[in-house]
Amino acid sequence: MRLSPTEEAAHATRDDEPASAKWRDFALWCAIPVIIVVLLRVFVFGMYVIPSRSMEDTIMPGDRVVTTKLASHIQKLQRGDIVVFKDPANWLANEPNANSSFLIKRLIGLPGDTVACKGPGYPVTINGVAIHEESYLKPGVEPSSFAFQEHVTAGHLFVMGDNRANSADSRYHQNDGDEGLVPVNDVVGVAFLRYWPLNRIGWLSAHHDVFARVPEPANE
Repeated sequence: MRLSPTEEAAHATRDDEPASAKWRDFALWCAIPVIIVVLLRVFVFGMYVIPSRSMEDTIMPGDRVVTTKLASHIQKLQRGDIVVFKDPANWLANEPNANSSFLIKRLIGLPGDTVACKGPGYPVTINGVAIHEESYLKPGVEPSSFAFQEHVTAGHLFVMGDNRANSADSRYHQNDGDEGLVPVNDVVGVAFLRYWPLNRIGWLSAHHDVFARVPEPANE
């Protein structure tokens, strides 16, 4: 088929395009996705390697998780969220496997809540209502092996590991400056996906339904 003069001119222009320009365009189209991924990684998503057993069997040592970085700023934190936070009061000092300054636990108490447990054989209560944690607690582990009660002050959170038998969480740090509580501003993300190892890839559930019957604090 014979090309029209206009089509012949356009075809000739494309053929005459310098190789350097073609490589520039190719590099640009390759760079754009990379830049987008880097920006998402820096500002929206975080990736962490789990070193300890404190969140078994939900998260195992060596698992790698993805978090949202916008959690405490845009996204409203909820009871049950799996939160990554900065070490609030040197909690990691006695952790032999600690290789970063971040911890990961499940958010149990929000500001204004009173979190308590009477000890072995009893459930954790929040604002006087028992929560049933079988859906995420490590099988065979008590909700708490000792009694405690903590009022969560403004701007703070009460956190616990899913493996309560091996989790130095808010219960164990009640003599520090914040009485074992985590400042909301120290939360750097909410974990929502396990991406490694390949045979354990999957979404991480917050189990918000466990906390559905918990009333709001009386003073809130």
